[in-house]
Amino acid sequence: MLTKRIIPCLDVKDGFTVKGINFENIKIVGDAIELGSKYANEGADELVFLDITATNDKRKTMSELAKQVAKHINIPFTIGGGINSVQDVEVLLNCGADKVSINSAAVNDLALVERLAHTFGSQCIVVAIDTKQINGEHFVFINGGKKNTGLKTKEWAKQCQDMGAGEILLTSMDHDGAKNGFAIALTQSLAQQLSIPIIASGGAGHPSHFRDVFIEANADAALAASLFHYNELSIAELKTYLKQIPISIR
Repeated sequence: MLTKRIIPCLDVKDGFTVKGINFENIKIVGDAIELGSKYANEGADELVFLDITATNDKRKTMSELAKQVAKHINIPFTIGGGINSVQDVEVLLNCGADKVSINSAAVNDLALVERLAHTFGSQCIVVAIDTKQINGEHFVFINGGKKNTGLKTKEWAKQCQDMGAGEILLTSMDHDGAKNGFAIALTQSLAQQLSIPIIASGGAGHPSHFRDVFIEANADAALAASLFHYNELSIAELKTYLKQIPISIR
């Protein structure tokens, strides 16, 4: 079994980390740099910083935040939000980001994924997929979860892989912030279908949820926010639990 990764996610708005439930009722939970540093010190394998309003507000992504993260934090990190071009990615990588995450821009221009993979390498291109179940079928949503694209999640993930995406960050909007566990069946289906790593996101509320998504769904990494932000579980405690199972953890 390949080593699994634990990845805290920091949704960022105006420099602050925020959190909601099912993409609604957003509240400030802390300073992005301070929280990121705390998680790095606790043993996080990577960090993800997502500017949750960049696309809707038509703002460019967080080059200044990338510089500050690179200055203060010594683990790999991904930045996403409002990335629309090769130039956007170049700026963020030059500011210290290890990977970039694209979502709405990929839906609007699938060829962008191919251009980015060709220019920078697949290893630093993450396609984020926000998915919601409607009448038994999973669909891709964009613009901060506000717009249903009509794209079927499984088919879209395969297209992204074929265009050169290095990882899929799969967020279940139905599970987001609810702390009832990850979308196991969907994650498992994608893990079986794709050859690139799947980062499961949305629903972590207990150490057993990480166990389930690693063992049952075969996710390569698990991402969480509320659980860590509100000090309900430390990364060190989580890793101790997983190693006792045992699950191979970095």
